Amino acid sequence: MKALFLTREFPPYVYGGAGVHVEYLAKELAKLMNIEVRAFGDQNETKGNLSVKGFSWYDSKFEDVDEKLKMIFKTLQVDLDMNIDEINADIVHCHTWYSHFAGVIAKLCYGIPLVVTTHSLEPLRPWKREQLGRGYDTSSWIEKTAIEMADAIIAVSEETKQDVLKYFEVKADKIEVIYNGIDLKEYVMVDETSVLETYHIDKSKPYVLFVGRITRQKGIIHLVNAIKYIDKDTQIVLCAGAPDTPEIAKEMENAVEEASKYRDNIFWIDKMLDKKDVIQLYSHADVFCCPSIYEPFGIINIEAMACETAVVASAVGGIKEVVVPNETGLLIPLKQQTEAPFEPVDPDKFSRDLAEGINFIVNNKDLRDKMAKNGRKRVETHFDWSAIAKQTKSLYKSLIDNNV
Repeated sequence: MKALFLTREFPPYVYGGAGVHVEYLAKELAKLMNIEVRAFGDQNETKGNLSVKGFSWYDSKFEDVDEKLKMIFKTLQVDLDMNIDEINADIVHCHTWYSHFAGVIAKLCYGIPLVVTTHSLEPLRPWKREQLGRGYDTSSWIEKTAIEMADAIIAVSEETKQDVLKYFEVKADKIEVIYNGIDLKEYVMVDETSVLETYHIDKSKPYVLFVGRITRQKGIIHLVNAIKYIDKDTQIVLCAGAPDTPEIAKEMENAVEEASKYRDNIFWIDKMLDKKDVIQLYSHADVFCCPSIYEPFGIINIEAMACETAVVASAVGGIKEVVVPNETGLLIPLKQQTEAPFEPVDPDKFSRDLAEGINFIVNNKDLRDKMAKNGRKRVETHFDWSAIAKQTKSLYKSLIDNNV
């Protein structure tokens, strides 16, 4: 049995949770079966059962295209290129809308079952129009077409399954919930502090940590606006890069600049660090904060929990299936607008509530230590990639058997 992964992100080009998911699932599945990955990039490697080939963007072809549409056209070109190389897999499995068009073509042209993992859903991310303009209508159409044509859909949480049923014409028995996972040997608490020293973070004082992209979805502006309510002795470490648009990049700059007028212990690392460096930051943080306004799963929370860090997170989406309130962290209620983009009805209250949760954990060492140990235990019990790979292989087998 052989599966073909189609994905925008694959090492060394990983910038979000979907890329992390694909990297580790491919590696774990390759212990059980043959896996071929076709990704956006210049990769070219074969190791054991895992082969990876990158397909490059063609910037020169789209020099005169409107900047917001350029991403759509470049993506479609790469999706076509992915199919020009003959496909000899038994199943095709695509991740995020960037590769969904390639998956549809593979299903139609090569006659193999299509699996789609829903890492997020375009109808619930209308801020993407800021990034793609009218291209957002195209990305939404691509996603809808792929999901409704798929032979199976993997939802990364129960809530995501309900969202798929609400926004797409899909039968419930086609959707299987398979959580994201984590490499338990890689994500462990470490003693090393070189990253803290590099960025002049005071090892003798507590800090709250954010890790993620600068995007509406991740709610980082709400956390920055919460800084004025966080205890002055608590350092703020924002490991935040890859802004979706110049506009949100500027908004982030302005918000951090405003917060910095009142304190000098804000550390903004405006790039995506490698895993070893991020693990250091997780390991020494007193609290990890995930203020997302939309989050199908929230893999960053299990990364923090694996490194024995208490979590303060918004009570949205799949986060509610990951963080156990008062056991592994705190869930902050978020009264949202009833329609996407689901921004808080009262943004200042949400920021105040985030700060209150952060302050409560920082100032309660016994609770913080309990949450740290419980978080690690929960990750070990529920989010091990080896078990997730076996579930995924079983799904493949059922589809292949029915396709014979």
